[in-house]
This record gives sequence, C-alpha cells and structure tokens, in this order.
Amino acid sequence: MNNMKIGYIRVSTEEQREDRQVDLLLPICDEIHVEKRSAVGQSRPVFEAVLDKLNAGDTLVVWSLDRAFRSARDALNIEAQLKDREVALRIVSLGVDTATADGKLAFTMVAAVAEHERARLSERTKQGLAVARKNGKHLGQKPKMTPEQAREAAQRLADGEMVKDVAWTYRVHPQTLRRHIDKLPT
Repeated sequence: MNNMKIGYIRVSTEEQREDRQVDLLLPICDEIHVEKRSAVGQSRPVFEAVLDKLNAGDTLVVWSLDRAFRSARDALNIEAQLKDREVALRIVSLGVDTATADGKLAFTMVAAVAEHERARLSERTKQGLAVARKNGKHLGQKPKMTPEQAREAAQRLADGEMVKDVAWTYRVHPQTLRRHIDKLPT
C-alpha cells in the first residue's frame, strides 16, 4: 500500500498511558505504533522499526515534537533523512507538515524552541534541587532504615546473629542492611 500515514506514540514509562495520543492519531493514521521508554534512552526499538518501515510517499505522524525526538538536532537530522527518502513528517499538535516549504520552516523553528525549552527546564530543575539541598531537604527515596535501626542491627550482628536473619527482621535486603551499617559513624 502506498502513501501510508504511520503514527508513532511514545510515553516515557510503563505507568504512563498513551490513550490520549492514540485517540488523537487514530482517525488520521493507517497504523499506530506505541513505545514506552524515555526519549533520551540509548535505543528506541519501536521508533527505529517505524523509521525502517517508511517508504517514499509515506508520512510519519507524531502528536508533538517531544514525543519523537531527543533534541532539535535529532529532529532535524531525522527529518533530513526522511526527506531524502521522500517521506513527510507531520506534527499534529503544531499543524506542521514538512511536505510543504512553510511546514519545513515551521518545523525547523519549532525544533529549536523545543530544545531551548528542554534546556531551560533542566536548568530550573537543577536550581530547584540546589535550593532544596541548601535548605536541608532530603532528596530521593526515603532511607529503608533509620540510623537507630542500623545501630541495633550492627549490635545484633556483633552478638553473632546471621546477616540474613537480621535483614529479614527489618524487611530489607542483606546488602541494604550492610549499606546502612557502613554509613554509621565509627
């Protein structure tokens, strides 16, 4: 079949739902492919398979720029490869279709703006984390054991109890138990 409109949908984690993107692309695509992994990950096998599948005259359809591309450079490089293969790119949320000169111009500008926004978001996140650390906030996952529990566990081990038995008491893995004990001041 010629001139296929092939949709690509990506969500960053297994827990995220792709329903909204599917509902939006289903009426305009002949096929839809869903990937559940971060755009910045090393490999995106579904995306790569979709790119390989596209033929001259086809259109790659994505809902938004950030659902398919890692950066403006990535977007522009892939769009150039698609253009060389006579495959168009359509970004539905922006009304951009690279099959037209105006669409190509809009795509180039939007890709640059999207990369700038991602960089700004990263800066704001790093600044927020630095302020939180400065104000004494604990970042990350709550510790599995309190220092008091680690001291108690260390004493039980010194008294001859088995590591696995002590770990089981505190409902932690033996390595977690060791890590908490090792963090205790000597």
